[in-house]
Amino acid sequence: VCGGCWSRIRILAAPFCRTCCDPLPSWRVISAALEQCPRCRRVPSVIDTARAAGHYEGSLRAILHAFKYEGRRRLARPLSALLIEAGAQMLHDADCVVPVPLHPWRRARRGFNQAEELARHLDIPMRRALWRVRATAPQTLLDAKARRRNIRDAFRLSPFFTARRRRRWLEGRNVVLIDDVRTTGATLEACAALLRTVGVHEVRALTVARADLRPASRERSRTDTAA
Repeated sequence: VCGGCWSRIRILAAPFCRTCCDPLPSWRVISAALEQCPRCRRVPSVIDTARAAGHYEGSLRAILHAFKYEGRRRLARPLSALLIEAGAQMLHDADCVVPVPLHPWRRARRGFNQAEELARHLDIPMRRALWRVRATAPQTLLDAKARRRNIRDAFRLSPFFTARRRRRWLEGRNVVLIDDVRTTGATLEACAALLRTVGVHEVRALTVARADLRPASRERSRTDTAA
């Protein structure tokens, strides 16, 4: 990946919702709404705070596709650098990071879990606390409601962390969930809910990209892909 492509990544700039990273229209709105969008004020989240490095479009979209689908695992390090920059505040007092898991057959086909590769380079202890126990349809073409239905009961806690003597590794801790792209947040919410069951103090979510579901952005993404 050339330097020009990295420089063309559109970084997610404030103001944005502290819970889902959706853009907010102005600082005036953010102060009145306690840094949350209307949806997150209406529907409480099990995630305390969320950050994303950039918009899922153009160069960043292409780089992530090369990373995930073309086996370009060496891209994990520079992509993790984007995570460190965007999530410095949430990482500085984190006790561990937890990658969002892949189902075993999908991991076998891909050869690696992209979230785990990203987590390795954050210089914070990594815990494989979650398992994906049900193969699900790709989330890419599903709307928010269908995504929530698709990942229902797809995850479980690793048996290693269900043992009482090992829960102390998570209980009362600040945990950062790591994934490549956040779209509706359904997958991150499902993972965060499981971590809450073992007494995690704070669940934070950090992703490389934030996909914008607004029609204009979808059209822009199609144009970028065609180009």
